Amino acid sequence: MKFNKSHLILLLKIFSVGFIIIILIFFFIKRDRKNPVSAYFSTRCLDYRQKDFDRKLNDRIVDYSAAAKLSGINICKDENELKRRISEGKLVKVTSGNRYVVEKMKFSYPFVTGDSKILLDEIARRFREKSSQKGLSGVKFFITSMTRKTDNIKSLRRYNRNASANSPHLYGNAFDISYKRFIVRKWVLTNCDKKYLKEALAEVIWQLRSENKCWATYEKIQNCYHVVSR
Repeated sequence: MKFNKSHLILLLKIFSVGFIIIILIFFFIKRDRKNPVSAYFSTRCLDYRQKDFDRKLNDRIVDYSAAAKLSGINICKDENELKRRISEGKLVKVTSGNRYVVEKMKFSYPFVTGDSKILLDEIARRFREKSSQKGLSGVKFFITSMTRKTDNIKSLRRYNRNASANSPHLYGNAFDISYKRFIVRKWVLTNCDKKYLKEALAEVIWQLRSENKCWATYEKIQNCYHVVSR
């Protein structure tokens, strides 16, 4: 196929249209940051005016472990006991969906009590609703840990000395949510976006804590919010 003058004109037209589209996109980004197109492409560090709530999540295991034990399952010593709790309906599976991602877990299993699953879904629902009001749509968070067996705790303590032998994760009503990583329908996630998402998630958990739906702890070393259903 020979490249002639008409081909050159066609290419110039295509480039011209593409250039105009790019100019229009950045024009709308500059004019209206609330516009969905603007929100997707914006790389500005926006001031969300979100208050800090992470440090308010300061429950200590020693203060609620007894109550958490009563509302959870009997501790699983091995995998057979874990499977028994599942077959009895005392634990339900948690899978990745349109509101959160369940990570592949080395020291725990993606199962929690029915009440804990309801709490988890409520956190995800409120968090997505809150963040969408700021133009951050389709937000998902990552769940990093759920139910553990006693031997999981022993193995985990080799890597994390803070892992408690009386951890609520043993009772099936605890889960950890990362506050470092999120999935958002946005071209560039700025540091301000990440800061907002971290504190917005903390506020949602704090609200549920105020409603006596859970206990929660801000874990700096593990980069997660440790949540226990009540």
